[in-house]
Order: sequence, then structure tokens, then C-alpha cells
Amino acid sequence: MKHKIIFFFLFLSNIANISIINGQGFGDAHVINSGWSFHLGDIKYGGSEFYDDSSWRKLDLPHDWSVEQQANPSLASCTGYLPGGIGWYRKMLEIPENEKGKNVYVYFEGVYNNSEVFINGKWIGKRPNGYVSFMYDLTPYINFGGRNVIAIRVDHSQDADSRWYTGSGIYRDVKLIFANKIHIDLWGVYYSAVLSRNNKTATLTLNTDIKNTSDKNSSVSILHEVYSPDGAKVSSKRYSRKLLAGKISTGNVNIEISNPVLWDLNSPSLYTIKTVLNVNGRTVDSSTVKAGLRSIRFDPDKGFFLNGKNMKVKGVCIHHDAGCLGATVPKEVWKRRLMKLKEIGCNAIRMSHNPQATCVYELCDEIGLLVKDEAFDEWEYPKKKWILGWNKGTPGFQGSANYFREWCKKDLADMVRRDRNHPSVIMWSIGNEVDYPNDPYSHPVLNKEGISQHHVKGYLTQQPRAERLGEIAKELVAVVKQFDKSRPVTAALAGAVMSNETDYPGALDIVGYNYTEYRYKKDHETYPDRVLYGSETRHDINAWKAVRDNEFIMGQFIWTGFDYLGEAGKWPSRGFTTGMIDLTSNIKPGGYFRRALWYDSPVAYVGTYKLNNNNKGKVSAGAPHIWNYEEDDLVRVVTYTNCEEAELYLNGKLVGTRKPYDDKSGIIYWDLPFASGVLEVKCYNKGELAASDKVETTGLPYKIEAKFDKKDGICLNEYLHLDIEIHDEKGRIVNLADNLVTCTVSGPAVLVGLESGESNAADNFRDSVQRCRNGRLLGYIKVTDKHGIIRVRLSSPLLKSKSLEIEF
Repeated sequence: MKHKIIFFFLFLSNIANISIINGQGFGDAHVINSGWSFHLGDIKYGGSEFYDDSSWRKLDLPHDWSVEQQANPSLASCTGYLPGGIGWYRKMLEIPENEKGKNVYVYFEGVYNNSEVFINGKWIGKRPNGYVSFMYDLTPYINFGGRNVIAIRVDHSQDADSRWYTGSGIYRDVKLIFANKIHIDLWGVYYSAVLSRNNKTATLTLNTDIKNTSDKNSSVSILHEVYSPDGAKVSSKRYSRKLLAGKISTGNVNIEISNPVLWDLNSPSLYTIKTVLNVNGRTVDSSTVKAGLRSIRFDPDKGFFLNGKNMKVKGVCIHHDAGCLGATVPKEVWKRRLMKLKEIGCNAIRMSHNPQATCVYELCDEIGLLVKDEAFDEWEYPKKKWILGWNKGTPGFQGSANYFREWCKKDLADMVRRDRNHPSVIMWSIGNEVDYPNDPYSHPVLNKEGISQHHVKGYLTQQPRAERLGEIAKELVAVVKQFDKSRPVTAALAGAVMSNETDYPGALDIVGYNYTEYRYKKDHETYPDRVLYGSETRHDINAWKAVRDNEFIMGQFIWTGFDYLGEAGKWPSRGFTTGMIDLTSNIKPGGYFRRALWYDSPVAYVGTYKLNNNNKGKVSAGAPHIWNYEEDDLVRVVTYTNCEEAELYLNGKLVGTRKPYDDKSGIIYWDLPFASGVLEVKCYNKGELAASDKVETTGLPYKIEAKFDKKDGICLNEYLHLDIEIHDEKGRIVNLADNLVTCTVSGPAVLVGLESGESNAADNFRDSVQRCRNGRLLGYIKVTDKHGIIRVRLSSPLLKSKSLEIEF
């Protein structure tokens, strides 16, 4: 059989305009996050125009009311024992008289969930999905120059509707958009491109959807200008189009780019494309697009190619929360987190299992990360949601399946239309583990012995039939292809044995396997045209070797990149701690082990743990970076490195002879009795020192040290990171310290929370007192004014305090 090679040549852009947020891609947009009134609990007639909300809480968006509440063991473990409920938001809108004659829209980047929007007492619409972005036309109901009230009801009363933490409320940005009667449609500018074989030219096809909301036919002149990454104009084209009254006109034009600067992971170069609409010589709308030129290709035998270069996808799965911030994670926080992923050699992220905030895709475009964009975790039937602890007790069955059949195509189309202009996005996923055997779909193959497929009680005839998977997949794939043919459609299969009996895998362009590396070779032989990868994998070295040692496996996405809230164990567990980076954005030992497997340049890490009868036969990939034990304790010292050999020194004396890299475990280790001092590992390639790392015995906690992540260029509403550490008298971080720290903030800023990364849900991470973990804390401080002096004081019993200030 002739192998099928799947080509996807792509030129992508981020639809934008001059506003702060880039999501909608047309009109004059204004962020309206400030000055909202909020009430937790349902209100009869809360959407009415003249409802008295003067007693409601005043706040700014984004807002997540769940993370503000105290966790409770009576609530569901699946979302971290935090509550849902119903909430109302209201805001007065100022719509000037001189805007009359324009269209007025409101754009929501994300509301969790079941939101209903009212304007001046009129019900506008409802959107059940809590992750997709959406927009409403307010024009018919606006009092231009008069009083306008927008109200939003958010119904998250089904608080156990997800397997992970979701948050509750308007947790992403909101914009008010003014547009002329003729304007670019929502997400209406998008690109595709074909690069020449030698990458010397790019033929761009620029598509533009223009909306004529007037009652007259018209003509529009469209100007496209392309600017190189260094700001030089490289091409432009102007053309005209006829517009019918009340219709959307779709058209395209080709633009040639010579000697294109390619977008890749090490040099994520972005072009700028400006689109201007003119009617009768007057500019009526414009859009600015950040764009990256690159090609992608998927081969069933060779894996993945970026710009013609074969490479392995070294990815992680992520959820959308950031510990004490809940679901309200600003761009500056995401940037720090994503840069940490790059530090450990990660080159891709999976949006599991829903679309993320627009800023996350922007950052991936800017810093060079590949993205697997994902729409759904369940389809027409709900999955199990654990209530008493992960895989404990009787599960619940709330979930998004309630509205899937009615909304799935609209939700999927909106994800693709919003995100298709990001060069980072390389595939669309239509589902995660929707084929988990007997949760809910079943098939007679589950009765077969020796199939090595996790299943419950074999074939269950009362469960939905697995053949539905293929039927639904075909519908969803058709939706994606309607709006983007330049990327493959994929899904994450949990039950490959069962799914292989259906049309499900065949409906996909590329197929992801979750935790089923043992099937790679067998299914590659059975289905030679199938492009395979690990859509969700364990951390262990064998899961990586299944990628590394099989040319036809293009990569993996490890569960997970970060620790996250939800999918918690028994109370008081707060969430899942399988991340390689903790909730303070610090790399965990497992992250350094992963760096040694993934990184190209030489690296070294030294970790230790006390040997006992339970761990003598094991070599840990999670050894902490400490050297504090009792005298003569027998300690195992490990190094995570990608070098050929390593040796160990204590206080400058060789105590661990040079050993070769062990490809079976990925770890070099020595056992020795503890003696205080400096422990150093030195790693070699071809006999030459290539990398080293050291750890030192520390004294008792003596003082608090802290620093801000930045001092200049501070903006209103920005979140500053305050890194807090416990040091000994010699200024060394005490990794075993767990002191209780109090943080007070004054000036034009507020303390949002203190994050320790601790998994105890009973702690309050939103107040000013928190116990540090591993000698560290992360403070989130939000700037509330445009200038002033922010003062911070950190104190702890028996420790020397620390004061800081920033003037801006």
C-alpha cells in the first residue's frame, strides 16, 4: 500500500487591532474590565434595566469567584473541593451620542459557564460553553447618549461538571466594540500560504470576510500591507469588492513574499499584515495581524517536519488555572510559566482539554512553542466526575454533554475561527478520551481476552455503542475542514483497541494515543498510513524512548507540565501534582530529569535522598536538590544529565568515580555517607567537562529574601511576581524551610495571593499569611494605579524581615 503523506503548509496570523486585546479582529475595541458590580447567588430580575445593584460588591474583571471561596470537604474533589453556584455581573456603559449610526458589540473571551447576557433589560443570548469566545450585537437596544446597563448571569450551579478545576464567572477579558455598518466580520481575516520547495518564496492567500449591516448595496476598497519582522514594508495589494446589503462577503487575494523570514522554535519571527477597508475614500475599518510563515508536514513513517526539518514534538499537557489565581491568569503570568517550560526543553503544549485564553496562543507565537488546540473532553454522554477523591467512591455525571448536541458544531467552529491565525497551532483536536472503554462507550471487543486494553467488566450492552465515535468524529472533522484545511485534525484515543473497531481513527488525519505506547509498533504495521504520536503520556523514560527510538512516532505530550487544581485525591488534596513545574513556577526535580532527556546542549542536575529498605532498589527521577542529613546517613546522590559520563566531588574531593550514562534509567548515581559541605557533580563529553551542578549544606533559617520579577515598565492592572525565599545566615536558600510568612502591601497595589505549591486545600492561599514550601513562596501583586510607590514588608517569627519598594 502506498503510504499517505499529509502536507500542511501554513501562514498564520493573530487577528488584531489597536486595542489592548487582539481577539476579535475588527472595529474600535475598548476593554471594559473595570467598574463591575457582582452578586454571588441568583437574583430574580437581575437582568432588568433598573435593578438596584448599589449594595453589590464592586470589582474589576477578570474574576473567578470559586477560587475566592474556602474549599470544603462536602464539595467535589474533581474541581478541588471549591464551590460553583450562580453569580450576576452588572455594569453601566457609556455610549456617546456621536457613536449613533455605528454598530455596538460586546465580546467575551471566556465566561464559565452557561452565561446569559442582558442589555437594558433585554435578553440577548446564552452560551453554555465556558471556554469559547463569543460576541453579541447590542446595537438595536442601545440608548446612544443615554443610560445603558449590561447584565450577565453565570450559572455554574453544576459545580462538579468537569474532571479538573474550571473556575466560575467572567474569568477572561470583555470588550466593547464600535464598528461602522460595513466592517470586517468577527475573526474575519485569515491566511494560508504555500512555501516554495527551497523556502525562497511564499504565496499568501489572504481571506477577508466583510460584513455589510446596512440596507444598501455598496463597494469597498481593501488594502493589504505586509511588513517584515524588522518593520520594513515588503508587499501591498489593493482591490475592490461589491457588497450586498445585509450580507457577509467572502473573498481572497494572493500576495507574494520573496526570501521570507520563517517562523520556527528558535527564531519565532512574526510579520505584520495591515488590512484597511475604504468606502468612498473613507476608512471604515482596519485590522492588524501578527503573522508567522512556516510549513508543517506529517509523515506516517518519519513523523513531524517544521519548515522541512524533521523533529520530535516534546510536549506537555496543561490546564488553565494557576493555583491561587484560579482561572484568572494574566498574560505576564502565562509568559513566566511558558518560559519555564522552554527551560526544560519543552517545544509544544497541548490545550487540555479546551481552548485557552488568546494571550496563551500569542505567547506561543512570540516565544516559539507548538500548540495542539483541543475542543472537547466529552461528547454526547458525560464522563465520570469523582466526588470523594480521584477514583474513589461513587462518581457523578454532570458535564458539558448536556449541551453538546446543540452547540458542538458552533463551539468547534468558533475555536477554529478564533485560533487559526496563530503560527504556533499545528493541529486541531476534536476530543480527549471520549473513547474511554465503558466511560461511556462500549464494544464487544472488550470481551476479548488478552487485548491489553483497560476496560471495566468487558462489553456492557446497556452502554452507548462505540460505533457512534466514528459517526460523531466525521461530523466534527467536517466542521474543522470548513474553516481550516491547512492543519490536520486529531484526537486523543484512550481506547485504541476499541476505537480500531470503528470509523473513529480513520476519520482523523493524525491519531493520538493516550498511555498506550505498547501499541505503537503493532498499530504502525497494521495501519501503515496512520500518523501516530503520544497525545498523553507518563513521565517515565520508557514513554520517551517509545518516541525517541521509533522514527514513525512524531512526539509526546506528558501529563502534565504544571501542577493544577482539581482531579484531587481525598480531602484535603487540592489538585494533581504530576507537573514538572509547581504552582510557584519553580522547576521540580522531575522537570530537571526531563530537561536531561529533552535538551540539546549539555545539562547537569544533582539531587539526593536518604536510602532505606523501601528505596534501595530504586533510582528516583524526583530527587530534591538538598544536602542536609544526619552525619553518616547513607544517601543516594543522582545526576540527571545528557552527557556521556559523570563523577562526584564532596568539598573538592572525588567521592564518586566516573560513571557512564545509563540509558536504561537515564540516571547516574552513587551511594555515600553524608558529610556536610559542597557536593558537586561534573559531567563530561569525550573526556571534556561539559556541565556541572552543585548543592551545599545549609544552616538554619535566618532571614527572608525577596525580589520582584521587574522594576521598570510597570503597567496598570499588571501582576507582579514577588519571589520569596528563606535564607540561612550565609545567604543560601534553605530548601527544607517551611516558615510562616506574612506579607503586607501598601501603595498603588494589592496582594492577590501567596502561592506555596502546597497541595492542602484547607489552606487559604488568597490571604496575606502563608507557610512557605521548599523554602519558597510566590506572591502575586496587582498594580492598581498608573504611578506611585509600592511597598512590601515580609516578616516571620524569629526571622530577619525584608522590605522592598518599587517606584514607577
